[in-house]
Amino acid sequence: MSKSIFYHAGCPVCISAEHDIINLVGENNVEVVNIGEDRSRIQEAENAGVNSVPALVTPNGNALHINFGASMADVKG
Repeated sequence: MSKSIFYHAGCPVCISAEHDIINLVGENNVEVVNIGEDRSRIQEAENAGVNSVPALVTPNGNALHINFGASMADVKG
């Protein structure tokens, strides 16, 4: 993985964190994935170690949980 991946669920906390992440690392260095809209990527996020969103998975595979918006169980419904 050459970019970080920022997973979120579209809630206000997540959107705010998305803007901050983009400002910090640059739009070209992060892929933003709204798993509330693209539910096919939920398993990918879980496999990467995401337990709650918003979360940033770094290029070396660390899952950094940012603030607490929603657990993955909540996202899955």
